[in-house]
Amino acid sequence: MLTWWRRRRRRRRLEQLDTSPGAWAEAWSDLPVLDGLHGDAGARLRRIAALLLDEKTWSPAAEFEMPPAAARTIALLAALPVLELGVDWLDDFETVIVYPDSFMAEFDDHDEATGVVHSIREARSGESWHRGPLVLSWADVRASRALDGFNVVLHEVAHKLDGADGDINGKPPLHRDMGVKAWSEVFLAAYEREVADVDAGRPTAMDPYATEAPEEFFAVATEAFFETPHELLDAYPEVYGQLAAFYRQDPARRLRAPYPA
Repeated sequence: MLTWWRRRRRRRRLEQLDTSPGAWAEAWSDLPVLDGLHGDAGARLRRIAALLLDEKTWSPAAEFEMPPAAARTIALLAALPVLELGVDWLDDFETVIVYPDSFMAEFDDHDEATGVVHSIREARSGESWHRGPLVLSWADVRASRALDGFNVVLHEVAHKLDGADGDINGKPPLHRDMGVKAWSEVFLAAYEREVADVDAGRPTAMDPYATEAPEEFFAVATEAFFETPHELLDAYPEVYGQLAAFYRQDPARRLRAPYPA
């Protein structure tokens, strides 16, 4: 009943929001990752982004004065992974916190071998956790404009989708026509290969941060799926296939293939 009421409310609210191409043109034109999203697909993306802009609390941090198009840029990027899934997939958080640059995160790390707990303080470009806010560095969002496989918004949204079942482990809740066994086998094999390549100093198709943990592999693979789909398809065709089935998108068909070196 709540879901039905929320969707009805969203339909009514959308009638009041400006989702015209002109209203989103400034932010859209700066995001080549959206190339090829025309017609109905583009309209749906703007509607999802408009709902995110309207429903989330946008909180600048560290006295950051957000540029007028900043929230729209972030909203468009956050909407991209859920274009075919629906905005409901991003209902687990209410706040988007935006820092002007990288920010310091503090957390405890438990060493299972020794039992010692270490207090860690490190700079981050983004952060998200189950039912927590989406935290982003605007400088890194701006750096994400290049199609280079690095996109902090896509990365953190991937973690949100991964944790939709309450467990951030590299496997989001799969659709009924997808198999858990196939997903797990494909991603485990690719993760182990990526770790081996990084350890051996061999070039990889994805950012080496993917080797940190299975959940980071999924998030980094999501960045590659949307930003450098042709490279991901060449290096890990089965991973690309699983992501295409999950996101219900095919960026390799939509984005122009890069010129050969």
